[in-house]
Amino acid sequence: MSPPRYGLILLLFGAQRGIELLYSARNERAIRMREPRAPQASEATFRWIALVNLGLFTLPVLERAWRRRSPPAVVAAIGWIAAIAAVGLRLSVLASLRQSWNVHALVPSDLRVATGGPYRFVRHPNYLALALEFLGLPLIGGAYLSALGLGLVNAILLRSRIRDEEALLNAIPAYRTLMGGKPRFLPRLPVSAR
Repeated sequence: MSPPRYGLILLLFGAQRGIELLYSARNERAIRMREPRAPQASEATFRWIALVNLGLFTLPVLERAWRRRSPPAVVAAIGWIAAIAAVGLRLSVLASLRQSWNVHALVPSDLRVATGGPYRFVRHPNYLALALEFLGLPLIGGAYLSALGLGLVNAILLRSRIRDEEALLNAIPAYRTLMGGKPRFLPRLPVSAR
């Protein structure tokens, strides 16, 4: 795949993210109208998270142009599977959280705790989707350094954000009751009784 074609693929995935940002902004306005002082998790970290996410849609195409070779088909296929799985998972998160979903991690006091969709299995499926995206999108074009570097920086930033977000969420008794026993990212495997 040529760098321009790969750039177009990143642009399409980025446009989908842009639509999500518009949806998030609408939800945030509604939350702020109900509760102007709704707390935000890791407010100071958000600008860095946004910058790394911008890098996800720009740096891999530069690396692909620099490498001048397409990745092996199996690597590109793994990238496609991870990227498409990420979009599907995030759409299921949006459908589950509805008007509560926002990129700034605003946590209003009247938060409706989602327990359906991917939230039946894990507490933070949106962050799992991000991890898949940070792996998949660079691999589609063979941008190995971008996959490793951006993925690592994203993980470091999200570690702080998740800790802060969970502190806000755990202040809501219904969240502690409904979500406290669930794993963060990966569902538990069923254990067979013998």
